[in-house]
Amino acid sequence: MATQEKQSIFEKMFAIDRRWVYLFLLLAVVVSVIAKPVIPIPISKEARSIYDFMNSLEKGDYIHLAMDYDPSTLAELHPMTRAVLKQCFEKGIKVIITSLHQNGPGMAAAAIDTACQRHFELTGYRPQSGVDYVFLGYKPYPGLIILGMGQNYRIPFPNDYYNVPLDSLPMMDGIRNYDNIKAIINISGTSATDWWISYGNGRYQVPLAIGVTGVMATDYYPYLQTGQIFGILGGLQGAAEYETLVGTPGKAVAGMSVQVVAHTIIIIFIIIGNIGYFATRKKKETGL
Repeated sequence: MATQEKQSIFEKMFAIDRRWVYLFLLLAVVVSVIAKPVIPIPISKEARSIYDFMNSLEKGDYIHLAMDYDPSTLAELHPMTRAVLKQCFEKGIKVIITSLHQNGPGMAAAAIDTACQRHFELTGYRPQSGVDYVFLGYKPYPGLIILGMGQNYRIPFPNDYYNVPLDSLPMMDGIRNYDNIKAIINISGTSATDWWISYGNGRYQVPLAIGVTGVMATDYYPYLQTGQIFGILGGLQGAAEYETLVGTPGKAVAGMSVQVVAHTIIIIFIIIGNIGYFATRKKKETGL
């Protein structure tokens, strides 16, 4: 009877209704969102290399931040943008910003505004357009735009996103092309990253680092090994790493906490299901 009872339990484990799994997972996620458990965020060398490079820049140095994504990948990539902007504003690094995705400029403008507001709340100074950063906005055909900016930013962008002539902006005085910047940081959910590698780094030899979605990250590690890029932030994990590095844990770190809880629950149910499967298979084989 004891053996039959154990076997019955295993059968029940194998036959758990998936709706219970979904309900339990939902409850676990809701509880983790409310409780906000703190989990350690290990820092990868790929993220550390970007942070260290940025930290080595001097006040008044220039970088180009390319925000090439749209709202569909906002959850993974927006935290990267905010963290990079925070580091730039804190160090006094000048930022030239583009958004080479047709659905991205409005979202990018909002992210810039949020970063400026947070800097104001921390320091009492709000970064100024044309002084601390320049947002150039969007133009079609990323490859051509990247090549054009390599000759002169004013070729594709005679005016900034707010229709102010570049030559009237104090920050662009003496800034002609990629020769005047220290690096390109491309945060992307699109194939624009390939254009930055081919033309930004390949054609103009500008140091390049990238932040991409989780499903894209593995495609770009060969470029890291060849030295065509000097760092990668991959998905929510990469965003959480950079938030941790700049000392402002935000939505990415919170999202990782939820993700860890959800993945743990899924793994537990996979183990339970497999135990049930092998136990019932053994029963069928032995005929007990």
